[in-house]
Amino acid sequence: MSLTLPAVLAAALWAHAQREAPRECVGALGGVAVEGGGDRAVALYPLANVSPWPEREYLADPLQLLRALKAMREGGLSLVALYHSHPRGPARPSATDTRLAAYPVPYVIADLQGRVLRAYRLPDGTPVALQVDSGPGSSEG
Repeated sequence: MSLTLPAVLAAALWAHAQREAPRECVGALGGVAVEGGGDRAVALYPLANVSPWPEREYLADPLQLLRALKAMREGGLSLVALYHSHPRGPARPSATDTRLAAYPVPYVIADLQGRVLRAYRLPDGTPVALQVDSGPGSSEG
């Protein structure tokens, strides 16, 4: 499994994470399957973090997530990843991230302190190859 993230979407993800700091940000990535395996993100959907403890965990606003999933479906896209930030690092899943994982997609973690993006399958924590590139087909949702 691999995930390709266009540079413009990576920049939007970083901007979202920086705007929310010191709170964790959360969002969804819509995209398409690519020939040869893996997925390519083509749209980013920032979501509100409604966790009672936003400085140490995230909880996506359920209504906003449903709207994002509907927009993806209407646009011919699938949910290819969820993302959130760790304002103080590290770029690996926390126990809470693992416990609350609910979707069978990669979870992208943005470590603001180390300026690192990594992706994992949760709850097992298997690393997912994440490539940031400047290819075509990107937009912000």
